[in-house]
Amino acid sequence: MTEKDLDLTAEWDKTFPKSDAVHHEKVTFHNRYGITLAADLYRPRAAAADARLAAIAVCGPFGAVKEQCAGLYAQTLAERGFLTIAFDPSYTGESGGEPRFVASPDINTEDFLAAVDYLSYRDDVDAEAVGIVGICGWGGLAINAAALDPRIRATVASTMYDMSRVAAKGYFDEADSAEARQAQRRALAEQRTRDYATGTYERAGGVVDPLPADAPQFVRDYHDYYKTPRGYHPRSLNSNEGWNVTGTMSFLNQPILAYAGEIEGAVMVLHGERAHSRYMGEDAFARLTGDNKELVIVPGATHTDLYDGGGKDAIPWDKVQGFFEKHLH
Repeated sequence: MTEKDLDLTAEWDKTFPKSDAVHHEKVTFHNRYGITLAADLYRPRAAAADARLAAIAVCGPFGAVKEQCAGLYAQTLAERGFLTIAFDPSYTGESGGEPRFVASPDINTEDFLAAVDYLSYRDDVDAEAVGIVGICGWGGLAINAAALDPRIRATVASTMYDMSRVAAKGYFDEADSAEARQAQRRALAEQRTRDYATGTYERAGGVVDPLPADAPQFVRDYHDYYKTPRGYHPRSLNSNEGWNVTGTMSFLNQPILAYAGEIEGAVMVLHGERAHSRYMGEDAFARLTGDNKELVIVPGATHTDLYDGGGKDAIPWDKVQGFFEKHLH
């Protein structure tokens, strides 16, 4: 097993302030497809040098990078006593993998498992106390990872999307027909032919900018995060040119929540009351079994409020901390 040298940014280039309560460093690890992943590691300064800590890996949203809200979650949880990493997925951000700007239900689930490999291997981590946080599209992938890997003792899916469901059925399942899916498949197949002929991959575009006058509220919320100083980052796909047009194609045919009901570890599904995506979180929660599952609906919060608090402290940090303390100790 070898890792490639990655060109990692040395300066602090996050969308949130650096905390004096944690030690921060850049680290790398690899997945079983041979892709080297880049991560920011946060360790509480108050922890003893020889302490073996409960650890949490964080990723998301879908199309974001670790310098955005995944890093905020990781740093905040480190302030609260956990060793954490926020990582870039394969083909994205500072992580390796070619071609760029591609996503895969399999490989991205593997990215979470590889993060667990890395954390479990560290001398300062209690390998029996490892959890994960998936934000937005990575919330669904986190649930898939938890269904696959019993080493994951606790999972938080925050403001989650089920990317397979959206790809195959559209928002609110409004395109749930064989005809609509087949039209997508034809368009993607034609795009693959064009890409091969030109030797390049056409990009799909990130969050729309400027906003059209008739943009729905959730698109306005995305714009307010990804296209303004609040959350813009030059490596973020959503902030810039988006995925390859064919980059998320495999989600169309590969459901990711099929075995959610077999997760033995603890799961918290965290959603905003006003989030357009709330139905996906509640439906995912309905699949879960056992008495260690929890649904938390934040009053008044939208989808992107749970990215960074939305300027109103919408993320219930005490609940998230309490959940991990209960199930990782």
